[in-house]
Parts: sequence; C-alpha cells; structure tokens
Amino acid sequence: MRHSKRLVLGIAAAAATAALALSGCTATPSPTESATSGALTPVTLQLQWFAQAQFAGYYAALDQGYFKDEGLDVTIVEGGVDIVPQTVLADGQADYAIAWVPKALASREAGAGITDIAQIYQRSGTLQVSLKKSGITTTAGLKGKNVGNWGFGNEFELFAGITKAGLDPATDVTLVQQNFDESALLAGDIDAAQAMRYNEYAQILETVNPDTGVLYTPADLNVIDWNDDGTAMLQDAVWANTDKLTSDAAYQDQTVKFLKAVIKGWIYARDNPEDAAKIVLKYGPTLGASHQLWQTNEVNKLVWPSPDGIGIINADAWAQTVDIALHAKNLEGSTVITAAPDDAAYTNEYIQKALDALKDLDTTGAGYTPIDVTLLEGGK
Repeated sequence: MRHSKRLVLGIAAAAATAALALSGCTATPSPTESATSGALTPVTLQLQWFAQAQFAGYYAALDQGYFKDEGLDVTIVEGGVDIVPQTVLADGQADYAIAWVPKALASREAGAGITDIAQIYQRSGTLQVSLKKSGITTTAGLKGKNVGNWGFGNEFELFAGITKAGLDPATDVTLVQQNFDESALLAGDIDAAQAMRYNEYAQILETVNPDTGVLYTPADLNVIDWNDDGTAMLQDAVWANTDKLTSDAAYQDQTVKFLKAVIKGWIYARDNPEDAAKIVLKYGPTLGASHQLWQTNEVNKLVWPSPDGIGIINADAWAQTVDIALHAKNLEGSTVITAAPDDAAYTNEYIQKALDALKDLDTTGAGYTPIDVTLLEGGK
C-alpha cells in the first residue's frame, strides 16, 4: 500500500511529487570502512512509499548502526506513486524490497523472481471507516452505500468482506474511486472510506469536526477491521531475489545479516517509540511529529506481539491471503492471482536463522503494550 500524509491531489500531481522526492531518496552516506571486516557491503532496500513510520524499524536499524554492525552499508530508497517495489527488486535494482503479499504474488505470477523472507506485519492495517451518523457498523451495512476504495490492488480485503457478508460488490454497493486521503468521507461524498489505521485514520482524527468544533475522536467514527472480519491479507513483508537465495551463498549470508539488523530495528521501535518517530522525522520531515508518533505506535501494534518471532510467516495467515487472492474478484471479474503460488513464494529459513542468532533478545514482544498518543490538528 502506498501510504503518506496525502494531500488532496490527483494521481498526476502525486506522481510529480514522487518524482521530486525520489531525486533525493538516498538515506545513507557513502560506504565506510569497518574495523573488523573491511569495506561494508552495499545493500539497497526499496520501500513502498515515502519515508514515514510505516518503515520505522528499517530507519531505526539504519540510524542505530545495526546494519553497519552486520557489515552492511544499506541505502533505503523511498517509493512513490509510480514505483512498484517488487518489480524494482525483480529487475535487479534493489537487493530487498518491502511489499504487500497479494501484490507481490501477482508480480510473481507475472514472472517476478521474488520470495517473501520475513513477514514483519503480523496483521492487516486496513480499515473501512464511516462517520457514526451513517449507522454503518458491519460490512452488511455497506449495502446501498457509496463505498470508497483506492483500487491498485488495495481493494481485495474490502471485496472479500463484502462478498462474505452476502453482498455483490458489483450491484449491492456503489464503489467510488477514492483519493489516497479521507477528504471524500469528510465532505460527505462517500459513506465509507478505506483507511490505514496508522495513516489515513489518523488524518481524520487530526481534523476539526464541524459539528463539535474540536478534533474528531474515535467515538465519532465507525470502523470495520478486516482482521476481525476474517478477510485480512498479509501486508508489509521483506522480499528477496529467489534465484540468488537458491544459488548465491554470499547473498544467503547477507540476507541473514540484513534480517538480524531489521529485527533489532523493529525491537528498537517497539521499546523506544518516541525516539523511533524522531528518527523517521530526520529522514522524512513531511509529516508532523504527532502523526509520526501515532504511526509508530499503530505500526507496532501490527508487528507485536509476534508469537513465533518477528518476521516468521504464519502458515494460516499465508493460506488465508492466498485464498482471498485466488477468489476475491474486482469489478472486472479478475482475481489477484489465478493459481496458487509455488513453494518458493515464501521461506522462513533466513528469518529463523536471524532469530536464532538473536535468541538473547525479546523477539516475540509477548509483553508489548502500546503507548497513548495525542494527535494534534494537522498531525503537527
């Protein structure tokens, strides 16, 4: 999913913004020397969107020197409207990429040689949000309503939820192409809107409710959470080059080192959310401080707890994602994929090796407790 503090822009304007941002998206200095291992190995990580706390663990790993500790000189490349991270990876322009599983599976079916090596987000962050006065409290309540969705492969949880509720997404609801913000919902143009809990949902809570004169609160809203609905799909995962995982011993070793640093970065974000948010602000100052802290806190909820260890790909969650990708149809009648992915689509081999090497750290977050965040108007 492409997530940022999106202004009310059309796709063309957003693409122009992306082009400007990408001109300076290198987040690391030039390679340095390691006293113990010589020159650091250059590694490129491709993100899905601009620098924000959706990627807090990676920026924390960079800022705290965890990558360098593993002998890696990591460059984090921001994404944009016209950037498909798994394609960048498959084309050899990055060593690793962050991508949603269903989108990456579609790319694999089209020929991209990529493998999910770490499922960082254990839960989906997608919500369908409506104003309390709409009375929409369940997916069945969307019948006859104007329902916003982003498209671009982000709609399949919604379509699966609508279908599960016994509705036909082509006839029982009016689907509206939604901008990557909540302006249409707040203007009353749609009855329910897609939102990421760590981003667009916060945008609503950072806005003054004209009926009360103060910021919107959760009590002003109804939320459908696809995790509760049973139609959630796996999202932010770390993807690697399939062929290199099979044949390149140096890449295999590098992958374990990379994942060790990533694990430490997400542990840092979990245990130091305020500091992690500040780190992200250094690399991506577009979003405000309270919004970035909200993001860090909400993203932590998607990562922690990780009962089997952070990054382990849960077979049941994977199977649910694949099932929805095979059966949930868009308005053109197409599904995300047409056949089940092969066994090379994911592996726990490298993340397990990384976890084993960090057995003295808390890699499950069993006792994780989120903090309380106060959002300010505009996310300042």
